[in-house]
Amino acid sequence: MLSRRRKDESKRLLRLLRDGKVKGVVTDFTIHSIIVLLDSLRRLDKLEIFLSSIRAYKGLYVYPTSIIEEIRAVKISREKGLDMDDAIQYSAALTIGAEAIVSFDKDFDGLEIPRMEPRDIVSR
Repeated sequence: MLSRRRKDESKRLLRLLRDGKVKGVVTDFTIHSIIVLLDSLRRLDKLEIFLSSIRAYKGLYVYPTSIIEEIRAVKISREKGLDMDDAIQYSAALTIGAEAIVSFDKDFDGLEIPRMEPRDIVSR
């Protein structure tokens, strides 16, 4: 998944999170999406490594979304024109009072919580 064009800045951010030099939150929905993706690619070896590594990230908290929050995400999806994946992420960000959403996805632009890219954090 990190074999894309801007993988280096993403890797730098992941190292900062791993070492606890920055703090971040990922939803359990995102973790489950990665599980489904790696399973569909039959990459269970990579999946096991990924899941094991998450536990070692000192600066990363896995946020469990609730059904109530996912209902709120449906409303956000309608209001903001986001797909459900993005709406769940945005709903969680609102709930925890996130400073920013770190993403390459421009669908998060123009919302109340600003979007940042990994390079914005690693260059601090």
